[in-house]
Amino acid sequence: MDDDNLLRGQLVYLAAQDPDSDAAIVASWSHDSEFLRLLSSDPARMRMAQYWKDSMAQAAGSPNGFPFAIHTLEQDRLIGFVALWILSWPSAEAIVAIGLGQAADRGRGYGTDAMRVALRYAFEEVNLERVTLQAFGHNARALRAYEKAGFVLEGQEPEWLRRDGQPQAHVNMGILRADWQRALAAARSD
Repeated sequence: MDDDNLLRGQLVYLAAQDPDSDAAIVASWSHDSEFLRLLSSDPARMRMAQYWKDSMAQAAGSPNGFPFAIHTLEQDRLIGFVALWILSWPSAEAIVAIGLGQAADRGRGYGTDAMRVALRYAFEEVNLERVTLQAFGHNARALRAYEKAGFVLEGQEPEWLRRDGQPQAHVNMGILRADWQRALAAARSD
């Protein structure tokens, strides 16, 4: 695969985050409590652009972090982020996190496509052997997207979180390079 396509999917492309221009957009997403509640177990809290600008700059400077902005191919519009964080260089393992800012962009295939691109980057460019993620059991849409990208359930912690007075599970998923390669080869042969 040539370098021009490494960070490009069918619906989205990944780019470096630009703290100066992206922070205000990401800050606007924090006005949506659904976004915040899908992103973190912390109480929903609005953040100013400066907070996101500082967070982006810090992530970009980390030798163990690979943060990306997600842009649509069609309109070149910033719609979210995806980031890989190296858990262990010797075992070539990372954890991935993803978020789509606006409700209208969720459920349209953008997240699945972005995750597939992130996995391609993780396995082909960073040379990882395993990528994991953590999700909330009540986020069925995200769990389906992760499964479409090739992740498998590795375990869960029931009643890990309470939202709206209801217990929610904490779900752990992962994908191995060998499984990703097999799935990729099968998709190409179809």
